[in-house]
Amino acid sequence: MIYTLTTNPAVDVNITSDDLRSDKINRTRDAVYSPNGKGLNVSFTLAHYGVDSQILGFFGGFTGNYIVEGASKICPVKPVWIDGITRLNVFLKVGDKEYDQVNAGAPVSREAQLQMLELIDNLDDLDCLIISGSLPPHIDPSYYDELIDIVQAKGAEFVLDISHPCLAHLIERKPLLIKPNDDELADIFGVNVSSEQDFVAALHMLHERGAQNILLTLGAAGAYFYDGQQVYHATAIKVPVLSTACAGDATLASFLSVWKDRRSKVEDALSRAMATGANVAMSAGLGDFALVDELSAQIKVSQIG
Repeated sequence: MIYTLTTNPAVDVNITSDDLRSDKINRTRDAVYSPNGKGLNVSFTLAHYGVDSQILGFFGGFTGNYIVEGASKICPVKPVWIDGITRLNVFLKVGDKEYDQVNAGAPVSREAQLQMLELIDNLDDLDCLIISGSLPPHIDPSYYDELIDIVQAKGAEFVLDISHPCLAHLIERKPLLIKPNDDELADIFGVNVSSEQDFVAALHMLHERGAQNILLTLGAAGAYFYDGQQVYHATAIKVPVLSTACAGDATLASFLSVWKDRRSKVEDALSRAMATGANVAMSAGLGDFALVDELSAQIKVSQIG
């Protein structure tokens, strides 16, 4: 069984406004409230593609209850309850500009952290743990190592989709897959990329440092994938963007929905991933994935060297 862990979930509020001024009341429209968090989005997207997973996370207050209640309609949820209120994030679209207001989140006590470690240690069916998103207040980055220790002791695999600087050493723990972007390559690994040669060199570097597989997402420049043997490139599609908030999570999940159990189907996985990410970017939240098949036909995947 795949489990997703969101250490810092949120209720996302996606809203649209025709104007944004400080000297008047700004009336918004099209407000969409959704139970969210990177790992939750992964589970929701996997569910859309018929792949079972279960959700782990820290939840608190009325927003935590809202997320667990809504998420449970899609996937099983195993919550660890905390004091405080799970955060609200606001994504405001004004014309062609997007304003993202992302909060720090509720503190998670050491007691709750240990409760999550025990919960994972008692999972008899754990096959892969997908660890996504930011850390809330009071969780030290060393918590990632504690999680990985338990996963590896159980003989399971793990996937990392995090932007914390500690990813630089966590890849030495040999994750099954990581999903950095070009900004994270620069900020975490000190690698600036501007050409295909740079991208290929960065993929080889990440693999040599321990990552078994790398999905490198580059927005309008598409994505690269490297499995230690072959580099692949997938093009991107130009679409009208409403919100990019969930697109990366959907890209990762849709790639895994094909590739995790069929490692030879890289081209199919990349086509689905890029199409899904584009479709989600056109939507408030994850949307309904209605255009994925149409968009997938426009993706070109090629092998590089």
